[in-house]
Amino acid sequence: MAGGAGEIGRGRKGSHREIAKPPVFSGEAGKILGFVTACKLYIKARIMEATVEEQVQWVLSFVQKESANIWKENVLEDLKKEVLEYKSVEKFLAIIKKEFGGGDKESVKVVELKKMEQEGRIMEEFVQKFKRAVRGSEYEGRPLIEEFKREINRGIRRKLMETERPPTSIGQWYKRAIVLNRNRRESKRKEKRLKEQQKAPVPR
Repeated sequence: MAGGAGEIGRGRKGSHREIAKPPVFSGEAGKILGFVTACKLYIKARIMEATVEEQVQWVLSFVQKESANIWKENVLEDLKKEVLEYKSVEKFLAIIKKEFGGGDKESVKVVELKKMEQEGRIMEEFVQKFKRAVRGSEYEGRPLIEEFKREINRGIRRKLMETERPPTSIGQWYKRAIVLNRNRRESKRKEKRLKEQQKAPVPR
């Protein structure tokens, strides 16, 4: 965004109070409440006249580093494709709070989810593990999809996001990620067999 993090214009005329901008947020659950509160205070004092899209972009300019940055990239991609639309910045901040926060009951589940990565697992195995971790976490809808996208391997995530019709529900993400991963494994097996056949000595 032009002008660096947090620069969106002068905001309300005649307001000269010093209002601190929110600190950079990297996804730590213990800092989400302070971040959301700081965003609300600054928006109310300085950029209430901005459009909802501008306010959302402003908030995202402070979401940086680690897993939060991957989530931010996914949101920006969906906004660009007009898959997402927020009616107010308050609703967007509520989503951030739910995405990175978690109450006492579900905090253990949230931590478990955020530590997960597909890595070398086949997708069928990872999806089952992800589903088990989701139970009791109170994740649902868009936050659940974003968490799944963050945790699967980058190549699969990018391939599915760049298709003409990206998945729009968590069920579609599960199913299409499994199919894509299975096809890739099969393609690698065929490629390996072909190379082995080419290396085999030709009978005289």
